[in-house]
Amino acid sequence: MPESFRNSDPAPPIMQGSPVPPEWRVAAYDWDAPPWNRWSFQHMRELVPTVPVPRGGTVWDLPGADENCATGDITFARGNGETITWDGFLDLSYTDATLIWHDGRVLSERYFNNMTPTTEHIAFSVSKSVVATVAGMLIDDGLLDPDAPITDPLPELAQTAWTGATLGQVLDMTSGVKFDESYGNPDAQVFLLDVAANLKPLYPWMKQDEVPATIWELIQSLKSTDAPHGSRFEYRSIETDCLGFAMERVSGQRLPQLLSDRLWGPMGAERDACFTVDRGGFAMADGGLNATLRDMARFGRLLLEDGRRDGRQVVPKSWIDDIRHGAHGLANQHLRDFLPNGRYRNQFWIMDENGPAHLSLGIFGQHILVDPETGTVAVKFSSWPTFLSDEGWVMDWVRGVRAVVAAHSA
Repeated sequence: MPESFRNSDPAPPIMQGSPVPPEWRVAAYDWDAPPWNRWSFQHMRELVPTVPVPRGGTVWDLPGADENCATGDITFARGNGETITWDGFLDLSYTDATLIWHDGRVLSERYFNNMTPTTEHIAFSVSKSVVATVAGMLIDDGLLDPDAPITDPLPELAQTAWTGATLGQVLDMTSGVKFDESYGNPDAQVFLLDVAANLKPLYPWMKQDEVPATIWELIQSLKSTDAPHGSRFEYRSIETDCLGFAMERVSGQRLPQLLSDRLWGPMGAERDACFTVDRGGFAMADGGLNATLRDMARFGRLLLEDGRRDGRQVVPKSWIDDIRHGAHGLANQHLRDFLPNGRYRNQFWIMDENGPAHLSLGIFGQHILVDPETGTVAVKFSSWPTFLSDEGWVMDWVRGVRAVVAAHSA
């Protein structure tokens, strides 16, 4: 059995046959591991419980790729100095689909690994940016206040490590709550999140009575801090789930319907999306969104166009401005290693604090780039064989996008 396979390699018969042979069935523990993730990331509804995020209203027009834009042979230099073609990089980085929108047209739209324009793909932590964008609407409506304590909408958190933290600190991941998100460490709390979110069965080394049954129970179990609130940035997915509960509490709606009513419908999504849900029915705000490539491109385009769709303000411009130009003061060493002058703001990665470009990123190679200076939106779905890339694939993809745009700019 291959460890994984690129698009240029022969594909193994994962989940094929009637019945599927046992050796090619995706195991409950390993659906996100190679080679299984090359199938599972496009089939989450078949693996775990999900709830729909309905589309609604008219579809926002997104033309197909410009037939005059040849992109495959465009070359660029990777971070390691190697020269590679755009096609070569897409194969190297286990691409499932990618789209580049520039100056009002689609320069490139590519699908691999059996993915199609109607296929949903899990977005993982790109979900954070989508959820936070709806939070920005609730802030604009006065239902949430980034300067107020997170305990205002969620008083139960007074008994947890979040006591004293503000909603804005949750948004920027600068609360002092201790939560270990080391993906390679089985003792890390992120593995408890897998189980609490209903993504994985109880791991063999865990005891049932020691594992929170839902994401809310996990949040309530976190009692320790490792820094004063507001003193440092540390990426922790559980912060987004706290945000999701606050959004539900002040709106009176479950997160999937809230997202549908506020964003997915008004922005003109072409197809329903879906969220994975835990045993308490909570949509996994930090990473459970599944959507098509083109609808994620519409989301990026909405941000690029200052929150407007066809002249209608869907997302408050004040929220867009705060992502691009808000107080970008904190970064840890990991963030500086990745983006030397970058920051993290409102659940978005700011590429350079002196510019407006930002990224939405998810494990295993899910990306959205929005660059207002060049009028560019780019989206990539992938199924990397590892959670994170040690080979610089995120920034190599950005370099490739920029090379494609430069080659087709007037």
